[in-house]
Amino acid sequence: MEEAHTMPETIAPAVPPTPPVTLQALLAREDLALRQIAGPAGPERVIHWAHTSEMADPYPYLLGGELLLTAGVHIPETPGTGTGTDTGASSGTGTGTGTGTGTDPGLGAYFDGYVSRIVAAGGAALGFGVAPVHDTVPAALVAACDRLGLPLLEVPPQTTFSGVARAVWQLMAQARLAELRRVTEAQQSLAAAAARPDPVPSVLRQLAQRLGGRAVLYGPDGTEVATAGREAPRGATAALARLAAVVGPASRPGRPTATPAPQPTSATDTLGDTHLAVYALGAGEGFVLGVAASRREPGDHTIASVASVLLALLTGEHHSGAGAARSSALVRLLLGATPDEVAPLLGTGRWLVVQARPEAQAPDPVAASALGAALGSPLVDLGREVVRVLVPADREPA
Repeated sequence: MEEAHTMPETIAPAVPPTPPVTLQALLAREDLALRQIAGPAGPERVIHWAHTSEMADPYPYLLGGELLLTAGVHIPETPGTGTGTDTGASSGTGTGTGTGTGTDPGLGAYFDGYVSRIVAAGGAALGFGVAPVHDTVPAALVAACDRLGLPLLEVPPQTTFSGVARAVWQLMAQARLAELRRVTEAQQSLAAAAARPDPVPSVLRQLAQRLGGRAVLYGPDGTEVATAGREAPRGATAALARLAAVVGPASRPGRPTATPAPQPTSATDTLGDTHLAVYALGAGEGFVLGVAASRREPGDHTIASVASVLLALLTGEHHSGAGAARSSALVRLLLGATPDEVAPLLGTGRWLVVQARPEAQAPDPVAASALGAALGSPLVDLGREVVRVLVPADREPA
């Protein structure tokens, strides 16, 4: 088969909204009796779906991340200069034994092209079914998979391709259930942390623990307000701060004054093996949540999003009709109005002044905002040693 192919760069899999299955988990299924006979092995190799094809060039039909299953129907009897009708055999070490023309140069060139197309399409692994077309896995295919780094599985005669595909979906369903359970437990722990006396540090600690990394809360000026979790690898701290500036206030130092596109609310990046993600909190308050972790699971974004909502409530003001009226009163005072003129904007009821003094350290803006959020009032005054919060007199402080 003298056919020339234009080899594009290897594409990334179009990942479906389900957790992938590791190749090791599929090989561990005793009912399938699959055996890896070539290519790299390790926990990092994952499968997103299973697909059967007997096309000589499967590239146009692959999305990436597949376990491609074939019985070798597409293998020509006389590829190139070869003349054999059988294709050799394989053993667990990937070396061919038996009869046939498994070392035919034409056959080797055919399999090199075939495997390279699968790799270029982002295929995760190749499964070759033994019988009824071929009695053994072609030795040239084993060599090509070893050479090009594609895991090759031997599918025994008693295992159907539909059985392999069903096992992949079963493992994916189990992984999906485990991921949903992990996300649910994380949501509950984050909500419980938000109800603690020190809600912001508690939420950050829970988030860092659940994601196995570091969580950082950045203030409107881009400085670190609070952190939790393990230390980030070298360079990751600075990279996370730069990424936070992408979603931070437009007036933050280091950002261009004019932004041509709408300001994003989240952003992701990688630095080596470290995954970075940032989330803008609230509606323009300027706080940003940053996360640095060595891995990124499917449910991590959901967990971080829950944490960002909680932190937005703890650090941001309550935007409502009453809040707008209070802002209007402040503006009028700054413009020279008298207290008697702006008093009606604050309502006719009486107010209580709640004073709080931290025991361990001086109050900070995050702690002050968290106290105001806990009391249900954005009217917070942060002093040098005390925090004062105005709350309506008819509201019982919690």
